Amino acid sequence: MYKAFFGLISNPFNLSPDPAFLFRSPHHEEALANLIYGVQSRKGFIVLTGEVGTGKTTMLECLRDHLDAHQTPFAFVFNSRLTPDQFFEMIAYDLDLPCSRKSKTEVLFALNNLLIDRANHNRTTVLIVDEAQNLDWDVLEEIRLLGNLENRRGKLLQIILAGQPELDQKLEQTEYRQLRQRIALRCRLRPFNAAETAQYIATRLARAGLREQHVFPADVLEDIHRRTQGIPRLINSVCDNLLLTAFAMEKRVTTTEMLEEVSADLQLQWALPETPAEVRL
Repeated sequence: MYKAFFGLISNPFNLSPDPAFLFRSPHHEEALANLIYGVQSRKGFIVLTGEVGTGKTTMLECLRDHLDAHQTPFAFVFNSRLTPDQFFEMIAYDLDLPCSRKSKTEVLFALNNLLIDRANHNRTTVLIVDEAQNLDWDVLEEIRLLGNLENRRGKLLQIILAGQPELDQKLEQTEYRQLRQRIALRCRLRPFNAAETAQYIATRLARAGLREQHVFPADVLEDIHRRTQGIPRLINSVCDNLLLTAFAMEKRVTTTEMLEEVSADLQLQWALPETPAEVRL
């Protein structure tokens, strides 16, 4: 709605996980490099965690693009509320295994044959599980057993578990110690600091067609960071609504008053700055 008004060619703050808009902050760059390294080096288990809205799914989309570009087959489990049978059925569909997808035994035989064949050609295969903090014990145990498939050169199946910090907490429990010991790499996404928040907003605007960021003044950027706590999803939501508000008011620069209105509409909660103690004479 506001694209033409601000000279944009696309929506800069879409909430969908578009790899084209990935902001490569140092820790996001490091996390993506670790994911790719873990897959290429056949490390087996890799865990990616981060608070809600910090960009885990976007990171996985970038990894999927990398796997597609290198013709590496992968299964992507995006719904973690599954029974073991449903889990194996999803793997069979994603990898197009030539078997009865309703039979766990047949899926395992077909998967093993695929992995061995690819290993013989020095290739690997990847299993990505998003929202892994919701996995039940029996499904996580099946995933652990899949991690036992290996040869002398390394693991035959690279398994990436992505989830919220609750995943780390779950893996620390005693009953998951066998799986925890198999984790070769851990990546953690954190919220942006104030400088990264400003860079993130400017980068997304530039990729949407606005090369020089002048819509959000320095005081507004600082306040956006404080109110969103540097979480990319919240930053997108706030900035999108700010642009819409400015467009409705026919203003090309946002203000803290607009941000107050948007924050109230989105019901944002944030820590207020501390007030200096009153000096008593």
